[in-house]
Amino acid sequence: MSFPYRLVATDLDGTLLRSDDTVSARTRESLDRATAAGAAHLVVTGRSVPWTRHILDDLGYRGLAVCGQGAQVYHAGEHRLLTSVTLDRRLAATAVAKIEAEIGPLALAASRDGIDGEVLVGPGYRVQEGPLPARSYDDPAELWAEPLNKLYLQHRELGDDALAEAARRLVGDLVGITMAGPGIVELLPLGLSKATGLSLAARRLGVTAAETIAFGDMPNDLPMFGWAAYGVAMANAHPELLAVADETTASHDQDGIAEVLERLLAA
Repeated sequence: MSFPYRLVATDLDGTLLRSDDTVSARTRESLDRATAAGAAHLVVTGRSVPWTRHILDDLGYRGLAVCGQGAQVYHAGEHRLLTSVTLDRRLAATAVAKIEAEIGPLALAASRDGIDGEVLVGPGYRVQEGPLPARSYDDPAELWAEPLNKLYLQHRELGDDALAEAARRLVGDLVGITMAGPGIVELLPLGLSKATGLSLAARRLGVTAAETIAFGDMPNDLPMFGWAAYGVAMANAHPELLAVADETTASHDQDGIAEVLERLLAA
């Protein structure tokens, strides 16, 4: 039997990437075998392009990638941004004010639009350790000075799930809210999701949702699972994703993607 899917969509953090931000030789080989069998591999990540392209370059990845929670479709081989959706900054500022009026001050960061867009980090925002570039700001006006893909929200008392739930309740009619990982609650253009960018990229590749298998680990992968024919959650996935997955595989540190692809390739 030939490989049953024409598109393999993988999240990056907590899914394709191991805890040390590398991809195992076994996983690389399984993806190479799937593409040799006629499937395309598509990276679908919450990271914006500037935080993604160095990983794609290291992988030798030459195809399309969906970045910025679906906001950006990026051609890795040509180092070119094909599509980009930006956040309405007035609407975003209104949403932040509404949230703060109810639950108190937020710590904010923002991802600026473009292939070289900076990530701005405001006072009190806790940046996760790692090599990803970010720049601090003190003047709130700087946050809104240039086009943005998304805002990052943190609260001094509320955890990620509680903050995301409160934000949806308060401003879910104005903007999109998703939780993309530990300490990463994001404010997005309303209606934007990984499924938005995935469907655009799939159309460019001539592939349908019915021909797609998707791998992920966080609530921001829920729309991608809803779009794809088959959704595989990693063992380390958030409970919300585990609850809707068609299958649960091994963790990102234990070659969970390879485990599934090898089985499908052997069928």
